[in-house]
Amino acid sequence: MAPPASRKHHHRSRPLPRRVPAVLLVLTLLAAAATVASAQLSSEDYYDASCPAALLTIRSAVATAVLLDRRMGASLLRLHFHDCFVQGCDASVLLDDDTTAGFTGEKGAGPNAGSLRGFDVIDNIKMLLELLCPQTVSCADILAVAARDSVEQLGGPSWTVPLGRRDATTASASLANSDLPGPTANLNGLINAFSKKGLSTTDMIALSGAHTVGRAQCKNCRARIYNDTDIDAAFAVSLRGSCPARAGGAGDGALEPLDGSSPDDFDNGYFGNLLSRRGLLHSDQALFGGGATTDGLVRAYASDAGRWGSDFAAAMVKMASIGPLTGTDGEIRVNCRRVNN
Repeated sequence: MAPPASRKHHHRSRPLPRRVPAVLLVLTLLAAAATVASAQLSSEDYYDASCPAALLTIRSAVATAVLLDRRMGASLLRLHFHDCFVQGCDASVLLDDDTTAGFTGEKGAGPNAGSLRGFDVIDNIKMLLELLCPQTVSCADILAVAARDSVEQLGGPSWTVPLGRRDATTASASLANSDLPGPTANLNGLINAFSKKGLSTTDMIALSGAHTVGRAQCKNCRARIYNDTDIDAAFAVSLRGSCPARAGGAGDGALEPLDGSSPDDFDNGYFGNLLSRRGLLHSDQALFGGGATTDGLVRAYASDAGRWGSDFAAAMVKMASIGPLTGTDGEIRVNCRRVNN
């Protein structure tokens, strides 16, 4: 039965108590939106007015560095990844230990010690930019753009890099030890590590394809080539000659290409290696071969370089947007290795 007409009229005659909370709700939502917007990055023309030559300066320096040492492209890409996974993309990875500021830097953390490279290239870029536009371009933005330009130099895809990051005034060795996925990680560990940073399983697999370039130390692949069973036998034997079973000797630092088929070309060969059980690291091969849901995507990337390149570029934009400092947070460092006085 329909309610009496008088009751319906009674409800319509009291609009004011409903409108006031509604107005307050709108104002609250607008304020929240403004807060979120303030933490967002800007477009790639961010420095067009304040430092017009910024992107060209970075691109030229990266091109020169990769020309002199092709391995440097992978090193600069890795620097950006190791930065973003610890405290967000804030250039904390570049800071040296600072007893005055009271922190231990990330360079000596387990995943970074003796393996991160490219600091001198970033220093050179920062020096040039400080001459052109003092205290304008952040070290965090330099890392993000240098990573993109490195991939381009190695023949990979390009993407638009959102800009406007500022630099952290502290670093965290403990977070570097806990948040960076290691070479012995299994599939669930990888999925969880990336998920904590807001990255999907598809992002994780696409970004793992960065191992199509670069090298890994013997100590990081030793357990795989001597103990794992999901590895091509001939591949394992070929690696044992330069990577001895005994740990602790000079062999620990011996370098092996992550993608032996084309170690310095940014292509989809990495995924073909996984199909053949030739992933160098345990964490590489974990993406394929266990009947996991990731197997289909690995096959797709192995057969379609364009699809992988597109997904990789999209995932890089997402990764480069992890926890940036913007607005008045952080600072623009004059020297990427030290906080400002």
